[in-house]
Amino acid sequence: MSLSPLLSATALSHHYGTQTQIAVNNINIEIYKGEVVGLLGPNGAGKSTSMKMLSGNLAPTQGQIMINGYDLLSQPKQAKAHIGYLPEQPPLYKELTVKEFLYFCAKINLIPSKNINFAVNTVLERCGLGDMTKRLIGNLSKGYQQRVGIAQAIIHTPAVVILDEPTSGLDPIQIREIRHLIRDIATEHSVILST
Repeated sequence: MSLSPLLSATALSHHYGTQTQIAVNNINIEIYKGEVVGLLGPNGAGKSTSMKMLSGNLAPTQGQIMINGYDLLSQPKQAKAHIGYLPEQPPLYKELTVKEFLYFCAKINLIPSKNINFAVNTVLERCGLGDMTKRLIGNLSKGYQQRVGIAQAIIHTPAVVILDEPTSGLDPIQIREIRHLIRDIATEHSVILST
């Protein structure tokens, strides 16, 4: 039995404005369970544009994206249910505590009420946030805010986790900790990240 990729992008391109302003041109990617794939390149190379397309937040000019068997363009609701996304600037509500925010994320990801406590406690433990549950997100270090961002991306156990510059602005120790966390996440998900 052959394994199917959890994420597959074929002939993916994006043009801004006119057809002459090419951000991404004809990329092909396949990612399988347990893999960590990195998009590397200088600023302006199209990494964030690619991540936005792969997460369903930016429509490609051409190409196809399949997420766990669902076409992201024609079946966006089904496909996005299998995606966890952390953009370059984490979408955190800094006036909430870590636990309040993760409960909110569980609800918007349609986790059944009876499973929310388990989902929140699981990501708190996996992301090393157990001692931070009652702290306001706005009072956390950048490294812990990134952990909260990763926790919200995996709370609904998506097949594919997309992390756009997850170590940006972190110190060397925080970078090492986040890389270790990403390797741990990859044991149960496909991970694509940019740096």
